[in-house]
Amino acid sequence: MTTMQESPTAAGSGANASQNFKAKVRDEAGTSPDRVSAVVTAVLQGVHAAIKEHNVTYPEFQAAKAWLMEVGEVGEWPLFMDVFVEHVIEEVAAQSQRGTLGTIEGPYYLPDQVRLEASCELPHRPEEEGAPLVLSGQVRDLDGTPLAGAEVDIWHADADGYYSGFAPDLPAGNLRGVVVTDAEGRFAIRTVQPAPYQIPTDGPTGKLIEAAGWHPWRPAHLHLMVRADGYRTITTQLYFAGGDWLDSDVAEATKPELILDPVDDGTGTRRTSYDFELEPA
Repeated sequence: MTTMQESPTAAGSGANASQNFKAKVRDEAGTSPDRVSAVVTAVLQGVHAAIKEHNVTYPEFQAAKAWLMEVGEVGEWPLFMDVFVEHVIEEVAAQSQRGTLGTIEGPYYLPDQVRLEASCELPHRPEEEGAPLVLSGQVRDLDGTPLAGAEVDIWHADADGYYSGFAPDLPAGNLRGVVVTDAEGRFAIRTVQPAPYQIPTDGPTGKLIEAAGWHPWRPAHLHLMVRADGYRTITTQLYFAGGDWLDSDVAEATKPELILDPVDDGTGTRRTSYDFELEPA
């Protein structure tokens, strides 16, 4: 039976996500005033058009203002933007990229995790729940040359759908690690299969989802950030064939090319493979 643990709150997860995001990102865009004007004007025009099309009332407008204030107060902007907007940013970026397909990073990445050898087991609790899973593969460039010493930064939820660093009962670094490929660019990572999960629903993002009649579920997935010196980093997620919510991911981040189909090796361990191709930076 899965051990009961304290559920993370939206406010707690939001605060952690905001802190980690601000620590990672500074004024990196270098955006010109003309670019800012063009993009912001287009966004505002879209908002104005929606207001006119749907005859938005003053009470509805005031409710939207109060909701926006609450999103900021509890630190849920990383959650909201990553769930509802990031997939479009990634689609635009992908138009000029080659190599393995990417998808959204999401709000639960934590840098500077433990470095592990190419064949390894992710840090976990002594009695970590979940079906044993082995993900193996190779990292290479577009010409097929193996990339020795590439980093496969992997993180995922546990069998209850919770992430370490964002759930109070999980030890730091649980089910997270940076795996360094061997001389042939290969890796083999032993872990457990994660569960689908709901994005936090007790905060303003959850209130919006409920008010709109949407569901808050993401399909089970592994997060990966694959990098090597001189190559573009790939940020992606790998999903599981037959899993719930694959066709209705609240974050709209699934892609057919990113779906794994693990096979039981006869011992209860599910095995699957996925190779990564990196383009020059």
